[in-house]
Amino acid sequence: MEGNENTESAAKGGMWDLQQKFDQPMDEEASRLKNMHTEKRCSAMLLVQLAFQSLGVVYGDLGTSPLYVFYNTFPKGIDDTEDVVGALSLIIYSLTLVPLIKYVFIVCRANDNGQGGTFALYSLLCRHAKVKTIPNQHRTDEKLTTYSLTPINENSVAAMTKRWLEAHALKKNALLVLVLVGTCMVIGDGILTPAISDVIVVVAVCILVGLFCLQHYGPDKVGWFFAPIVLLWFLLIGGIGIFNILKHDTMVLRAFSPIYIFWYFRRRGEDAWTSLGGIMLSITGTEALFADLAHFPHSAIQLAFTTVVFPCLLLAYCGQAAYLMKNKEHVYDTFYHSIPGTAVVVVMLVTTLLMILIMLLVWRCHWILVLIFTILSLVVECTYFSAVLCKIDQGAWVPLAIAVVFLVIMHVWHYGTVKRYELEMQSKISLAWILNLGPSLGLVRVPGIGLVYSELVSGVPRIFSHFITNLPAIHSVVVLVCIKSLPVYTVPEEERFLVKRLGPKNYHMFSVFLFAKLESLMDASSDSDEYSLYGQETISSTKDTFSSVVDITVSSWSESSVSSEVGADEMAFLKSCRDAGVVHIMGNTIVEARRDSGIYKKI
Repeated sequence: MEGNENTESAAKGGMWDLQQKFDQPMDEEASRLKNMHTEKRCSAMLLVQLAFQSLGVVYGDLGTSPLYVFYNTFPKGIDDTEDVVGALSLIIYSLTLVPLIKYVFIVCRANDNGQGGTFALYSLLCRHAKVKTIPNQHRTDEKLTTYSLTPINENSVAAMTKRWLEAHALKKNALLVLVLVGTCMVIGDGILTPAISDVIVVVAVCILVGLFCLQHYGPDKVGWFFAPIVLLWFLLIGGIGIFNILKHDTMVLRAFSPIYIFWYFRRRGEDAWTSLGGIMLSITGTEALFADLAHFPHSAIQLAFTTVVFPCLLLAYCGQAAYLMKNKEHVYDTFYHSIPGTAVVVVMLVTTLLMILIMLLVWRCHWILVLIFTILSLVVECTYFSAVLCKIDQGAWVPLAIAVVFLVIMHVWHYGTVKRYELEMQSKISLAWILNLGPSLGLVRVPGIGLVYSELVSGVPRIFSHFITNLPAIHSVVVLVCIKSLPVYTVPEEERFLVKRLGPKNYHMFSVFLFAKLESLMDASSDSDEYSLYGQETISSTKDTFSSVVDITVSSWSESSVSSEVGADEMAFLKSCRDAGVVHIMGNTIVEARRDSGIYKKI
């Protein structure tokens, strides 16, 4: 057993002589990859440090909600002080059900290898079910460690959910639109939020410029800069809340009984329903708890929220309510933030719908637990959504209009991408046709290496056939490079290149699957140019990231356990071809709508 492990370890990163069809790439090589993904655990001190930093990045919007909630709840003034207790009870249980229970303890667990947000939920679903609308999936994708899939019982609810999602293209498109709607609503809300504050415009602009100047230093520096300010803010509003409770009216603590919510609706009727648009503002910024998981582990966000944010917010709202019990005519504020409410509640609804699928398909929870989560979430959020709809004519249409614009842009781009990929799939050629041309491919083989790039997961791209039928010569070594995007946040550096030989050795043809983030490919100054494959340093010193494909191809042969099978002559030949020069061959597929197409397709 130990000898086998050593052999496997020594063979990592090498090319294996695989005698298989190109339509089934990398099976043997991919099977050698071990599942190396382990959840990182932070020490107690590091966890406290990260929780402190998260205060400056995650909780700004949620922490400033007490500035305007009660004014928006009672825009016409307070008629009965008991209404204050009812509104406070709604605020308390909204904060408890949505940010605390739903997001902090449930949604944050649905992270994609530490990533949060709507697209992270979609990535999880794409890995566990074939719901991607671009048909570039391949079974070897599941060999990557970041997939972390487990077998599924065909008779389980998860299997039924999987089959239901995969049954029709309409369901896949509906799921994609749902994800895009949630993302676009976040954009619409984020664009408008800074612009609707009645603060001096120059001051607001200076703050925004300063913030964006700091952001390029990363969330670590931003967190350290703003965390003390935000922590002081929470401590102040919490302390002021305690002071107001003790000074004005301790009886506001009755609001912790949910019976006052019932009496509030019974007493105010329709006015209570419309006031939900203001109360909902107490949970604005909740989506940041999940979206900012990329910067902080969910345990740090949980610690910060449960120990600082949640208790301080409760004290702040209770203190304001106690003050209003004695001074109900002072329910005013210079901040009027009712506009973002519609966009925020739509994002929450989208997250709830995606979480239902995650709980069924990914977590495989019992259907009763899923039903409880669904009922509690939808009752709260649909109630708020129905209330904020009345604000559309008061300005809430603006973030919705912005979201629609971005939704159209994203959907048009996705539609064009799908059509382009379908065209490439239809026009691809088989590897057998290439191999039938003979070792010379019917051309003069000149020294050098030619890299032919494509997004196809199987077959040979049409650009290659166009190249060999229109030019008299081709390079001595040809490498077909497939740049593959996957529904994962990242691919470990040791798994980003998977290489195999195509045809007999005298053809000198290889295929390389490249799994990498776009910025790693296009950023010439990226540190990724100097990474190693399975611990082997790349040879080239060039700053061109694409050239590392050549270095990986050659160096992995020379250092792998199969170098004896390759032979010294072929190794010398490969290195001489690399030294002779490298040419990158890329096709440019243009998709145009027909003249008789509809307006949407012509956009």
